[in-house]
Amino acid sequence: MAHHNHKRLLLINPLSTMREGLILHSHVIYPPIGLGIVAALTPSGWQVEIIDENFGRFEYRDADLVGITALTSSAARAYELAAIYRDKGIPTVIGGIHASMAPEEAQQYVDAVVVGEVEGVWKELIRDFEAGQLKKVYHAELLPYENAVWPRRDLFRPEYQFASIQTTRGCPMKCDFCSVHTFNGSKYRVRPVEEVLDELETITHEKIYFVDDNLIGYGKKAQERAIALFRGMLDRGIKKQWFCSASMNFADNEEVLELAAEAGCVMVLLGIESERIEQLEETNKKLNVKIGIDHYADVFKKIHKYGISVLGAFIYGLESDTPETMRRRTEYINNADIDAVQATILTPLPGTALFNRMKEEGRLIFHDFPHDWQKYDFVDIVFRHNNMTYEEFMHEVRLNWDMLYNDDLLKRKFLRTLKQTRSTLAGIWSYGSNLQYYNMVYEGSRPKKFIEDIFGLGDASKELLQSSPFR
Repeated sequence: MAHHNHKRLLLINPLSTMREGLILHSHVIYPPIGLGIVAALTPSGWQVEIIDENFGRFEYRDADLVGITALTSSAARAYELAAIYRDKGIPTVIGGIHASMAPEEAQQYVDAVVVGEVEGVWKELIRDFEAGQLKKVYHAELLPYENAVWPRRDLFRPEYQFASIQTTRGCPMKCDFCSVHTFNGSKYRVRPVEEVLDELETITHEKIYFVDDNLIGYGKKAQERAIALFRGMLDRGIKKQWFCSASMNFADNEEVLELAAEAGCVMVLLGIESERIEQLEETNKKLNVKIGIDHYADVFKKIHKYGISVLGAFIYGLESDTPETMRRRTEYINNADIDAVQATILTPLPGTALFNRMKEEGRLIFHDFPHDWQKYDFVDIVFRHNNMTYEEFMHEVRLNWDMLYNDDLLKRKFLRTLKQTRSTLAGIWSYGSNLQYYNMVYEGSRPKKFIEDIFGLGDASKELLQSSPFR
């Protein structure tokens, strides 16, 4: 055990070893906000440090207590790092979405597991630790989202190009493939606007990602809150470029769009998933069903009118998918006014209805846990599809990725985005995002010129900008 005046808390953000060779661009990775919150909740008698594997492999540092967070794909790595400290008799704690969904598993690899949002239990956990009575599991109640703790951003690596901030938690939707409603509850909890603005004023980064699952929320009250937030940013002169996730209802109220744009919104991620109504019904994606696929085009058009680009998220390998339906999806995406595409493979994550069902049906191909969790990263196929063999499925996915992410198409899209949004920024952001997703699916096998930092205007984008009518 280390001896110093201050107790030392070491927090670790692990990265799956499978992705080791992957070039992670600093503009698409976000600081580990959860660890920042843990640091902020830790009493002042402690010295806190974050090791962030987004910026290089773990090197041993001494500590009195170690806290680790993990997504499903980095869980195996998290347990590996925990073992190093447990071997030395240093207590380890894990929290985050994966451990919350698989607490029995996590308990085998660490001394304590935090289930749920850490704010509800961290102070108690530290008290228990100081008294030498760490419990095996801490179950957090969902607290009202007022007086939220600000993450200690001073502990994040300065190389992050984006700061992140959260303004709401929870989701009333219960999509089959999602665990958010299980983790953050199915009530949409909203932070008071003034508190969000106070925190925004302390952020020095120029680029911001709102990590909310849906910044605009559901219904009239949530819309009014979004409007108040954007107005507040304008009133206080908070000048940021930002993007967020929202649902297809983002364009329901043009005042929301107009103010979002004025307040600095450059891009919005929309969870579209599929262009076929029966598939949305099968995944329980009710909101998109309600809006109706015929109206998608209007949604994109309205968003573009305000100079905001659309990052469309789509899923390949939905349970009723066939090679034909997947190709039609690609055709739809390439012809629709979608600026950037996140095309992922259906992935049954623990804690979702999808996972439970596939496990029961014996359809998981990779089930040697925790080792196989690293395959659950949205670009690998982890289940047996009913309509395609594994080889067929993989072949089709690669084919579709080639059609979605080829150079010519990306350049055409970039120019189309410029034309439709009349915004150079919107064009660059969506082009940069496309390259990043390309990099993710092809694991960094991109020629060097494309790996130039788009947001720092590398050669590839300079060349494109010269042909832009809106510079």
